[in-house]
This record gives sequence, C-alpha cells and structure tokens, in this order.
Amino acid sequence: MRRPTAILAVLVVTIAALASLTAIASSATSKPATVKTGTSSLGRIIVDGQSHTLYLFQKDKGAKSACAGACAQNWPPLLTKGAPKAGPSAKASLLGTIKRADGTTQVTYNKHPLYTFVVDKNKPGSTKGEGVDAFGAKWYVVAAKGTARTGGY
Repeated sequence: MRRPTAILAVLVVTIAALASLTAIASSATSKPATVKTGTSSLGRIIVDGQSHTLYLFQKDKGAKSACAGACAQNWPPLLTKGAPKAGPSAKASLLGTIKRADGTTQVTYNKHPLYTFVVDKNKPGSTKGEGVDAFGAKWYVVAAKGTARTGGY
C-alpha cells in the first residue's frame, strides 16, 4: 500500500518541478527588450515595452542580481536577447546587461538590474511593488533618471 503512495508523491513533486521550470523558461525572451519612460502616480518612471513598471532591488550589489528562485518568480527579471533598446525618453547610455546565474541576460538601467512585479502584470502604470520589503530588502520603482523612486520610504 505504501509503494503506490510513494510513487504518487514522487510524481507530484516531479510535475511541480517541471511546471516551475516551464514558468521560468516562458519568461525568457527571444528578442531585444525595450525600456522606455511612462507616467505613474509616482511621476516619470522606467517601464518595459508593454508599459509595465520596472523596479530595482536594494539587495543587488554592483551589477549582480540577488534575486533568483521564488524571488524571481514574484519579481521576474527583465530579460533580453541581444542589446536592449531605449524607447521614448529612456537614455540609451544608461542601458546595459548582466549575465544571471542561470545564463540568461538581464537588462540594467543606470547599473541597476531591472525587474517587474507579478501583482502589476497587465496593469500598465501600476506601482504596487513600490517600497515592498521582500526577499531580504526593499523594492523601488526606477525613476526616469535611473535612481530609486523612494517616495518617502
């Protein structure tokens, strides 16, 4: 009786692991990312090509991301294939990239690795991640000039 239960448990864990890998792989991109500016309740901010708010993570040091695993599932990194593109009002001179531990290429702005927030998805202009303390540090919207838009936090 215990053997079928053990096999079922292994199967459930395997399916969950594959689903997680599929979700991460689907967040990878096959084209250059675009970074532009947008308007929000916090003023002019940096957004991706679909006008989703971009954040920086205060735990990131230098040009290295400190967000992986569950962190990256909640705060997906802005990934690119090739050099990112500057859209309207974004400064091309502030754009860059870093290699993540998983081998993907993440976009940076003013040397800050960029992330979106799952709660903001499909809601252009949403800034629900502003000032959130999660995964060991605070998250801030990136102002158009490339600094944290701390809004009094």
